[in-house]
Amino acid sequence: MNTSIESVPKAVELWFTDDMLYVRLDDGREVGTPLEWFPKLRNATDQQRNNWRFIGKGVGIHWEELDEDLSVRGLIR
Repeated sequence: MNTSIESVPKAVELWFTDDMLYVRLDDGREVGTPLEWFPKLRNATDQQRNNWRFIGKGVGIHWEELDEDLSVRGLIR
């Protein structure tokens, strides 16, 4: 499958609850994923979790301090 980066939805917002990671996409969808799936994020402090940045114009999310990267594509599969 040859999917260009332009056709992949981009993350535009990110937030956490006690046990979930939520991402809002540029196509209007909201994706919720259990933190249990990501041990580095699950075990991080709130401050560490909230120290993130979008990468690739929103195709991914990066946590420098935690050495963690998530792709939007991976979250919506």
